[in-house]
Amino acid sequence: MAVTHALLDLQTVDLAIDRLVARRDALDAGGEVAAARAAADEAERALGELGLATDVLDRDATKLEHEIDSLTQKAAAERTRMGDGSVANARELSSIGREIENLDRRRTDREDELLAIMEQRETLDRRVRDARTEAEARRAEVERAGADAATELRQVTADLDIRRAEREAILPGIEPDVLTLYEELRATKKGVGAAALVDGVCQGCHETLSAVELDQLKRSNGVQRCEHCRRILVL
Repeated sequence: MAVTHALLDLQTVDLAIDRLVARRDALDAGGEVAAARAAADEAERALGELGLATDVLDRDATKLEHEIDSLTQKAAAERTRMGDGSVANARELSSIGREIENLDRRRTDREDELLAIMEQRETLDRRVRDARTEAEARRAEVERAGADAATELRQVTADLDIRRAEREAILPGIEPDVLTLYEELRATKKGVGAAALVDGVCQGCHETLSAVELDQLKRSNGVQRCEHCRRILVL
């Protein structure tokens, strides 16, 4: 039974179809778009966390500002008492003086804390700007990935139609029994049911056939097959 080079043409087309089908299925599953969307979601989550951290700093700053204002007013009131003559007792005046010192010290401490928060806020603002830029870029990537996937899917579908038409045109040139064996082998040999024999090497398994095996192939009247992988060989 003759095995013509049409079988190798069919094998080439079938492998192309296999690749296109795999790509079509991947595009249908939306894996690449899903990955882009996951990255965008993560970027927005990071931006949200920075926003929460900013809110905490702002609340702490507002609390300190109110406390500083209250301490300033209390110190001013005590200074007024000390200077308006309403208190004449030396011991009480000394006590007022110590209270003013305590209020001023507490206010200075709070002002230092507020300054530290302002510095943190400045650093956080830069991180927020960077995170917002990253989130916007990731969202744009989702849109691009979706558009690219749709375009590629249309192209893959068109290519599949062309390859399947090529396959139908090749089939009449192959013996039915050979075609049946080829399809069975493809199912168990990772999609490769037929291979060329080049310089004594099977192109399916890349094993070198011995001189005895080559001689037997040349003398065989049936379908020639590789002694190693059992694929159909086209001499």
